[in-house]
Amino acid sequence: MTIRTPLRPTEDPEKVRTAILNLFPDAEIMIGKDEVIGKTAFLERFMTMIRNQKILDSIRSKLVHAMQPGITTISLNKQAAFAKRVSLSEGKAALGNIEVTIEAEDIEKLIDAIAPRTVDGVEVP
Repeated sequence: MTIRTPLRPTEDPEKVRTAILNLFPDAEIMIGKDEVIGKTAFLERFMTMIRNQKILDSIRSKLVHAMQPGITTISLNKQAAFAKRVSLSEGKAALGNIEVTIEAEDIEKLIDAIAPRTVDGVEVP
């Protein structure tokens, strides 16, 4: 999984790093001049957070909608991530969004693991 977000001149690079690590604590972070990039294979905290926030359906919808063979993407709000919250981002945010690209041979199976189908808010097999 690759995580990318722009680094604006007014932003503290360590705060942007913290925002990413709040959602993906195992990510290896590289801070560039105008972009922060993270890589990880671990989604446990993200998966726990979307369950605790009861936003499985929203996350699943975005992941499925963006799905292509072997890859999907999701856009998250950077400020919410800094506050330890998962929030989908629509359109362009002033500080930029956190773009998460997930790759897998069986992307549908991975989406089912990240954000399974629900009925009345309860996960279904």
